[in-house]
Amino acid sequence: MSPPVMLVDGYNIVGAWRSLQDVIANGDLAMAREQLVEILTSYSAYRGLHTTIVFDAYNSLAPAVTEEVTEYLKLHYTEYRQTADSYIEKVCAQLRRQRRIIVVTSDRAQHITTTGFGAEWMSAMVLEQDVRAAEQGIRRKQRSKSANHRRLHSVMNEEVKRKLTDWRSQLSQ
Repeated sequence: MSPPVMLVDGYNIVGAWRSLQDVIANGDLAMAREQLVEILTSYSAYRGLHTTIVFDAYNSLAPAVTEEVTEYLKLHYTEYRQTADSYIEKVCAQLRRQRRIIVVTSDRAQHITTTGFGAEWMSAMVLEQDVRAAEQGIRRKQRSKSANHRRLHSVMNEEVKRKLTDWRSQLSQ
């Protein structure tokens, strides 16, 4: 079975998360986007989700652009006069019954529309909480790995381990 697809309304999340609101308040929307991308890159890989963050380019005359950031994360900038909502709805309609889809937005109308296509819904706040939980899991995993790497046993090859075990058993006799 294919990994779930998570479609994220980028500006909705940027506007909902306090940490990103503070970045916007300092006048740096591009930095807020970058931070969201960085956060969701780790999160998507950890959770095994194929995530697309959708940003409105409603007033931009540039054509739609999809950029693959990692195996797990893509960015999509909509085309002129297309909203993130309409793009997400279109993808939900295309993928319905083919893949598990999770739509992340706190927009009530978008929630109703996309669940009508069979997608699951997650609010911006629930995503933020799950991101924090995933970050804790990642830190625990890293601590566990680094603790194991500090032990001599973790860097020895199997033959050396076997010889040491044999010597230990001979000494105990």
